Amino acid sequence: MAWNKFRPGLTAGCAVLLLVLTACVSYKFTGTSINYEVVKTIQIDNIANRAPYGWAPMEAMFNNKLQDMYANQTRLQLVKRKGDMQISGEIIAYDQYNKAISADGMSSQVQLKLTVNIRFNSPKTNQSWERQFSATSQYNSTQQLSAVQEKLVSEMITDITEQIFNATVADW
Repeated sequence: MAWNKFRPGLTAGCAVLLLVLTACVSYKFTGTSINYEVVKTIQIDNIANRAPYGWAPMEAMFNNKLQDMYANQTRLQLVKRKGDMQISGEIIAYDQYNKAISADGMSSQVQLKLTVNIRFNSPKTNQSWERQFSATSQYNSTQQLSAVQEKLVSEMITDITEQIFNATVADW
């Protein structure tokens, strides 16, 4: 107590320093349930665009986002063949629908829907399934699809790749 009498700012200074050091520590929780002793590699085949009315850049955007998600959020090594986890599939639908009608009977909102069929196999964990994943996005019908397409497709791809990631490696 006598020591603080001579250095009253020291205790406050230590508290500020501790607060600054604590604020610098970050923790990223991805929620993965991967046993890295057993599963070390992932094989992600090219997800081809088989949608009848697909947008050409969508295939590359999807494949890059899916691979980046596993590279950034897991310690799995991406391999071309015989991965401990294997993902394959195709983009099967890219459609637009009238979502809302205005008072004059014309479309006021348009909805885009992207659907991907994914096959997952993990020989090391005896898991295997095939599922479809979908995402939707809306835009105002006064806009041209070409003006908003890249942004909307990017949002839908993010949504679907997160769904796939959660279905394959997250403990939900």
